[in-house]
Amino acid sequence: MNWYMAVLKKYAEFSGRARRKEYWMFVIVNFFVACLIGILSWFVGKTGGIISVSLSTLYGLFIIIPGWAVTVRRLHDTNRSGWWILISLVPVIGGIILFIFMILDSDPNANAYGENPKLAPEPE
Repeated sequence: MNWYMAVLKKYAEFSGRARRKEYWMFVIVNFFVACLIGILSWFVGKTGGIISVSLSTLYGLFIIIPGWAVTVRRLHDTNRSGWWILISLVPVIGGIILFIFMILDSDPNANAYGENPKLAPEPE
């Protein structure tokens, strides 16, 4: 949960680097939060309220910018430009390529985007 909150604290910070652990912990926690909101929306939706749609929409709008930011920082960590995020717009193959970039190990040395984040202390 600390990694999730660390990404939210860097809400729109597109500079710097994000290590693999930061990215994947954010993705995993985000998945579970979205599932919980989906279940909650399902229960509320059974009562016939519009709240069910607005809960997931609001969460999606809230999380889109931090998601983009951590993805760009993760690309920086692999020594790639953040513009590589646009490859996900290519059907099927673009998502596969971006996924491969996300699972690659960090550039072990300092690069144009900053120092290796593995050498920094983990968030508490």
